[in-house]
Amino acid sequence: MSWNISESDWTSVKGKIKSRWGKMTEAQLVVIAGKREGLASKLQEQYALTAEEAESQIKSFEGHTKELRPKKES
Repeated sequence: MSWNISESDWTSVKGKIKSRWGKMTEAQLVVIAGKREGLASKLQEQYALTAEEAESQIKSFEGHTKELRPKKES
């Protein structure tokens, strides 16, 4: 799954990522640049998680983060 995050939404999501995963640095968030795969990779490195654990945590995060939910068509 790939996220489609606008620049303004990414600013908000970055703050939520830092709140959820406190060890994430600003430099890591710059590298992630809104890419879901990048977040998974950095979580694995920073928290010594397996790919499955990182994926599980990201799925939970997605469910609680309105900016990452699919936009409804008008």
